Amino acid sequence: MKKSWVLSQESFDALLDWLAPTREQAGLRYENIRLRLIRIFASRGCYDSEDLADETINRVATKVPDIREGYSGDPALFFYAVANHVYQEYRRKRVPVPPPVLLANSVELEKQFQCLEKCLELLTTENRELVVEYYRNEKKAKIDHRKLLAGRLGIAPNALRIRACRIRASLSDCVEKCLAQNMG
Repeated sequence: MKKSWVLSQESFDALLDWLAPTREQAGLRYENIRLRLIRIFASRGCYDSEDLADETINRVATKVPDIREGYSGDPALFFYAVANHVYQEYRRKRVPVPPPVLLANSVELEKQFQCLEKCLELLTTENRELVVEYYRNEKKAKIDHRKLLAGRLGIAPNALRIRACRIRASLSDCVEKCLAQNMG
């Protein structure tokens, strides 16, 4: 379902121009639509609701040049229509989420934490700080914190999410290797 297309600054600007006449209004409108999309996907049981919301926004941004002149009505409704298509694709291609590994005792849990700490130390200072900051907080506080983090780094929220996912994937691989070495 994921597309290889990435939202460029030019496409993002065109999207904002379509949403509202002023940049401030457009920014607020964009954030409200994105939060609503996340809630819609989450209420439908999608564990990766943020990714699905971003995919929806990317798809709408690709259509803006074609629909801008002829579209009448609330642009948010167009987002929600595209979100329905994204959700249908998600349902068709959804891979079941593996259940979390239940640890038998605190010794196993301690080994995991030790491996995680070891792997965090192997990251660059910049990547370590980014991943720790990215996964801080919960719910609305988490979303707000991620916006601030993206602004502080001077990158788009989508780019921040991708960077954090890559770091997390490398950490996960490192922890798995560490645990395998400790068992063998």
